[in-house]
Amino acid sequence: MNNRRKKPTEPQRRGRHPRPADRLRAKHKAPAGGTAESSSGPGIRLQRFLAAAGCGSRRQCETFIAEGRVEVDGQVVTQLGTKVDPDSQHVSLDGESVRTARLSYFAVHKPPGVLSTSRDPSGRTRVIDLIPSDQRLYNVGRLDKSSEGLILVTNDGDLAQRLTHPKFGIEKKYLVLVVGHPHRDQLDQLERGVHLAEGLAKASRAEIKKRAHGGTWLEITLQEGRNREIRRLLARLGHKVIRLIRVAVGPVQLGALAVGEHRKLTAVEVQRLKSWKPPRRPDTRQRRMDKRSPS
Repeated sequence: MNNRRKKPTEPQRRGRHPRPADRLRAKHKAPAGGTAESSSGPGIRLQRFLAAAGCGSRRQCETFIAEGRVEVDGQVVTQLGTKVDPDSQHVSLDGESVRTARLSYFAVHKPPGVLSTSRDPSGRTRVIDLIPSDQRLYNVGRLDKSSEGLILVTNDGDLAQRLTHPKFGIEKKYLVLVVGHPHRDQLDQLERGVHLAEGLAKASRAEIKKRAHGGTWLEITLQEGRNREIRRLLARLGHKVIRLIRVAVGPVQLGALAVGEHRKLTAVEVQRLKSWKPPRRPDTRQRRMDKRSPS
């Protein structure tokens, strides 16, 4: 009997469940040795070509391939790692031809009730519906239906991948109105971390901005993007969220952009997003000591 233990996968080493994209890669991994049209030979990986053409982030494009929605020269391709030559081969997604597109970048002020999803069978208003364009656009990351504020929209799959991948540490800043008056110790707990169902989650910064009758405005900065993370974190501390507004994504600010309106990002903003490095911050204890020490 072979008692050798199987080598753990990378997600197992990190002590968490594999992401959906990790499972897709494992299921549709190219066979050892590959083929001329899969993991070796000339051309560009199919998911990268789709992302560059504005079909979605690279991770979304991997899902499209695995779901059998992509064809190359009329043949459905489901194997991740397949390479294509855009100059000599025809690629289609959901029956529509895919070609490299002019890259576009927008900031949108999402109103409450608008969905940040690419598809909605019920036909409800989506963030991308707020931008009149004949390009295939998609939002970068999400805000839940009840939340509002800044969301970026683009057809640059490589940048979308960078902005949504946790290793790049893109900061998102929120103004949050909660019921009650959180204590400083509770905000320190947010920065140290709170256990949610999928593991430890924390804010990189949490500050009190203004106290109002029956509630408090907080400014919370995250480098993560879990589903309804701020609402769940504050609920664990006993404070229900009344209103949540995202006011910044990395160097891009919501500013005076009106609800439901959009604007093009400047060349400087795009370059700063592409070269973003999270600012170094002093540890929580040191910041608290600095704040409480007399000037």
